[in-house]
Amino acid sequence: MFIEERHKHILELLERDGKVLVKDLSLQFKVSESMIRKDLQALEKNHLLQRTYGGAINIKRSIANCESLFKRFEKDTDLKQVIAEKAYQLIQDNDTIFLDVSSISYLLIKLLIKNNREVTLITNMVETASLLHMDLKMKVIFIGGNYNTFVGGNIGFYSNEQIKLYSCNKSFIGCVGINLAANTISTAISEDAGTKKAIMSISKEVYLLASNERFSLDSIYNFANISDFHGIITESKPNDAILTLLNQYDIKLI
Repeated sequence: MFIEERHKHILELLERDGKVLVKDLSLQFKVSESMIRKDLQALEKNHLLQRTYGGAINIKRSIANCESLFKRFEKDTDLKQVIAEKAYQLIQDNDTIFLDVSSISYLLIKLLIKNNREVTLITNMVETASLLHMDLKMKVIFIGGNYNTFVGGNIGFYSNEQIKLYSCNKSFIGCVGINLAANTISTAISEDAGTKKAIMSISKEVYLLASNERFSLDSIYNFANISDFHGIITESKPNDAILTLLNQYDIKLI
């Protein structure tokens, strides 16, 4: 078994059991305990576990509640701008795109407006309205429904029914967490999960907007698998341990 395969399996065991023991891993993989300790040291260096006496424990943070959109606007603006600019490069004139509610989507919309792109934008992010002006070439379709303060947009049943009336070339979706071991993408609010599923169902291409931090976070409501996306757009190349796990999925890292 290659080192990368051992690392992947160790992380899967941590996801399932919450902890691993050096002696058990040594027997399972048929390698020395010193080799297992080196594996755990490498994974800890990449912030994927915490070593303990005789083993290691899972340190993936679980996020039960999300911050409001306005608080999210204030965090990590530089790296979010990088992600928004990468997403912008994927958009062609005359595209119909869907941007769900996220602070990165907000920056992406600002880029579209700044460059006066000739696209059709569908969004459930209410805050977008404050950016619009009369000289725009961009057509904007707002999705109605129940406004959620924390999400910063309209989500839930009525929003989902409206979304299903449309189709789009590309959609750009935000998330709270990416669980590479479990192959899940999650968010913190159940109605938001349903709305993200609805958006994905009408999209020919679906892209995940996610900073590197999201690879070490998880949340309650899973709305997609990693392989459901055409690409993950992030600010920079993740560390080798994360890349090893990503390689098992048929997905492009942008």
